[in-house]
Amino acid sequence: MSCRPYLSRCPVVPVLTIERVEDAVPLARALAAGGLKVLEVTLRTPAALEAITRIAAEVPEAILAAGTVLTSDDLERSAKAGARFAFSPGLADFMLEPHAIPILPGVATASEIMKGLQAGLDTFKFFPAVPAGGVGALKGFSGPFAGVAFCPTGGIGAANARDFLALPNVLCVGGSWVAPGEAVAAGDWGKIEGLAREAAGLRG
Repeated sequence: MSCRPYLSRCPVVPVLTIERVEDAVPLARALAAGGLKVLEVTLRTPAALEAITRIAAEVPEAILAAGTVLTSDDLERSAKAGARFAFSPGLADFMLEPHAIPILPGVATASEIMKGLQAGLDTFKFFPAVPAGGVGALKGFSGPFAGVAFCPTGGIGAANARDFLALPNVLCVGGSWVAPGEAVAAGDWGKIEGLAREAAGLRG
């Protein structure tokens, strides 16, 4: 299974760290209403798995991913909660085996890409994108790794997202700027919907 069909559906995947379960559904609805329907809920808070469960049940238009998946147990629990695929910051051996849902491993080097290719993968998260070389690194990868596609995440915002999206080997970018913490805390779903709409138009 590949994550590529999901990642091809919108230019920006919101990276969500949800502190309060009650924010999950209105946040997902606001992002989807703005045109961003592929959502990553990171497993960085105690609320994460319940947030995934609620979004999966109540926002059917959302294509939900778990993020910050570090272990096979994380992946199994995410699938049971309702995630359709997963993101990881790195590449571990368990990710090279079949699972209930596909996982997008994180890579930052040619060696990691080659390890994934050997296992039959052709799509990766490039992380941390800006510290790991940004646009220049992805341009460099395009030569030896023709046919490989990326979702860069890490240091990407409204100011530089277009630079990444202009690359032919970039399917989409991930970023948290479309759901700023202060707006989530205030329940300002209108602001988040507006930011999502702007982000959805980055690749016209």
